[in-house]
Amino acid sequence: MFGELSEKLDAVLGRFRERGVLTEPMIQEGLREVRRVLLEADVNFRVTREFVDRVRARAVEEAALKSVSPGQQIVKIVHDELAALFGEGGATIEWSSVPPTVLLVVGLQGSGKTTTAAKLAKRLRREGRNPMLAACDLQRPAAIEQLQALAARVEVEVYAGAPGGDPVEAAREALRRAKGSGRGALIVDTAGRLQIDEPLMDELRRMKAELDPAEILLVADAMTGQEAVRIAEGFNEALDLTGIVLTKMDGDARGGAALSIRSTVGRPIKFVGVGESLDDLERVDPKRLAGRILQQGDVVGLVERAHQTFDEAETEKLQKSLTGKRGFTLEDFLTALKQVQKMGPLEQVARMIPGLGARLPAAGMDPKRMKHVEAIILSMTPAERRRPELLNGSRRARIAKGSGRPVSEVNRLMKQFGEMNKMMKQMRGMRGMPRIPGMPG
Repeated sequence: MFGELSEKLDAVLGRFRERGVLTEPMIQEGLREVRRVLLEADVNFRVTREFVDRVRARAVEEAALKSVSPGQQIVKIVHDELAALFGEGGATIEWSSVPPTVLLVVGLQGSGKTTTAAKLAKRLRREGRNPMLAACDLQRPAAIEQLQALAARVEVEVYAGAPGGDPVEAAREALRRAKGSGRGALIVDTAGRLQIDEPLMDELRRMKAELDPAEILLVADAMTGQEAVRIAEGFNEALDLTGIVLTKMDGDARGGAALSIRSTVGRPIKFVGVGESLDDLERVDPKRLAGRILQQGDVVGLVERAHQTFDEAETEKLQKSLTGKRGFTLEDFLTALKQVQKMGPLEQVARMIPGLGARLPAAGMDPKRMKHVEAIILSMTPAERRRPELLNGSRRARIAKGSGRPVSEVNRLMKQFGEMNKMMKQMRGMRGMPRIPGMPG
């Protein structure tokens, strides 16, 4: 998420950090580079100009502060202004005083609307909100089938209208059933089109009047750049949106839509889709998101993701092995590796750790390499995994042949494991350190 933008901004701000003294001409020169980076990331021109003007005004005023180095002060100002672009405070769902809270999910065809509805249902179910889904895109039978399949995966009930039927009538019946079964939330997946048209807007207006939703969430594809902003403007004019969900933020999106949409449309980005898994829907916290853009990490987000994805039984087993006499084995290493892989792409996870993401080489994040490590460990006998000291030359050659990897990779893995084991033994004696659930420590 924001990978290219993060790298370019970090390079520009790095020049500020290196300077012990900052003059106004230096600030002007640096901010010209910031402006260029934002425009290349497809940030709206007006938003970019206003952003740079605000940073310039604060930077010139505060550069003389003695308590913090001038360069670090500029970074802080950029961080604060980036957070302001996303809105003040974390955007949350507005809950109705009388359940169920209705969330109307709207958007164009292909934006990820149906998948987002299911992701949202899973998130609300995890939070104890007892949600229900409604399939009201009745012109496309495939959309109904898709939502039913996703609902089964997230273990949430779904009401589907008849294909070709009246979507407003289907929404009315879904609301009646949600009330009758004591649901806390009703998530309504609506019809989409390839582009905004008046029949679609009229249908959504009628649905809004019938359901009186607490939330009208537009799902927009971040990879469409400024087109996503224009789509948001169109939907907002017709429906008075309450928030935006940006999907495909893990793809090649340059970040411009995310940084432009709040200022241009005046509606907050409430969630971002960061992957294909049904767990890959993150609530937007402006300060944390700004920190991730500036490669400052997001420890809170990392802990939240760990809580959502780690298997509690495996985590408990791993923790016992770390604190027991047996120590950290290759079996434990494989368990920890699988747990971390559940959190999503390793590069994405690494960027949430302060100071780590920018320093890790791209090759170290290659998911194929992690599969190779897994193949090597699975080619060992249970005894070899528990007692790595048994791995002499002939055993390593057998493991290499069994895993389809060269002996050099087996040797490198064993060297890395030995270094990691030493670190684990040192950490075992430390107290008062924060720990991510499921992670060795």
